[in-house]
Amino acid sequence: MQFKLNLIVGATALVLGGSVYAQDMVVKIGHVAPTSGGIAHLGKDNEMGARMAIDELNAKGVTIGGKKVKFELLAEDDAADPKQGTAAAQKLVDSKVSGVVGHLNSGTSIPASKIYSDAGIPQISPSATNPKFTRNGYKTTFRVVADDVHLGGTLGRYAVKDLKGKSIAVIDDRTAYGQGVADEFEKAVKASGGATVGREFTNDKATDFTAILTSLKAKKPDVVFFGGMDAVAGPMLRQMKQLGIEAKFMGGDGICSGELPKLAAGTMGDGQVVCAEAGGVDGAAKKGLEDFKVAFKKKFNADVQIYAPYVYDAVNVMVAAMVKAGSAEPAKYLPVLAKTDGYKGVTGTIGFDAKGDIKNGALTLYTYKGGQREQIAVVR
Repeated sequence: MQFKLNLIVGATALVLGGSVYAQDMVVKIGHVAPTSGGIAHLGKDNEMGARMAIDELNAKGVTIGGKKVKFELLAEDDAADPKQGTAAAQKLVDSKVSGVVGHLNSGTSIPASKIYSDAGIPQISPSATNPKFTRNGYKTTFRVVADDVHLGGTLGRYAVKDLKGKSIAVIDDRTAYGQGVADEFEKAVKASGGATVGREFTNDKATDFTAILTSLKAKKPDVVFFGGMDAVAGPMLRQMKQLGIEAKFMGGDGICSGELPKLAAGTMGDGQVVCAEAGGVDGAAKKGLEDFKVAFKKKFNADVQIYAPYVYDAVNVMVAAMVKAGSAEPAKYLPVLAKTDGYKGVTGTIGFDAKGDIKNGALTLYTYKGGQREQIAVVR
């Protein structure tokens, strides 16, 4: 009887031990974007892209180093403010995340990158395009979109060669992103034989542009380029219409959203706006991105704004490196992440160069017709 009892107790302990051993390993992935403030619609779009990836990974069941993993998303709001961005970064470091996808803006991504670097935690931005982001020598910093040199340069050449711009005005919002992309645009205009007739400044919270637009109107611009986000571009387009400025309006990925026609309150003419998104697919790869957009709409009852697919890919690239390394410990999977090459994402093929920039990054040029965004071309 005693012998049997011991056997039963032993067996129970074994089963209990087995169940404890079989419990999922929790891997925390951080995400930071502005989910409050003027561009909260873009930040929420990003966060939904992250949630979609995490939910799919958990449903699929991922094993890392022989252990079944449950991924947990730790989402923070940085309100597109550098100080709040560094506070959010430190909070994620203190929470012992294995990696971070974000931030949305260059102005928050750049200061946060030092905090992640000091902690040895990989950071992949789905949308920060300022070149400085990957030029600080941090081994933990990556991005899945082309930078402003490529973005602003392509738009500058397009303004001169395709739009035949003769008098081009430039406005920027003084953020790391806005000023950076405007500088590269202006360089490319001049390199392409074009001329700029004025450079004006605003800020990322402004709503009244009467003074700078009146100053530019006197110079009769045929193209106005704005380095900034859609929340500022919309009211600017409205005031251009009120002042009778009939120039083409150009901008980078910050203005290239589904919300822009609404923010411009119906004042955009068909084909008036030309913008570029850092990323893009063509040919057979287009189906994957379209399928993602359909699945996204079904899950969240919302259309993709801009960056959700890039966030989705960034999460999956990070997890693929963990699986390949057999570990979610940053020090162990970081070298594998850095060697990522040929990863087939919904936004195209992803590989990183020595700086952490995406290799052979694509850009997609868009315009708007009937209040809908319409693709012009994919450029590499």
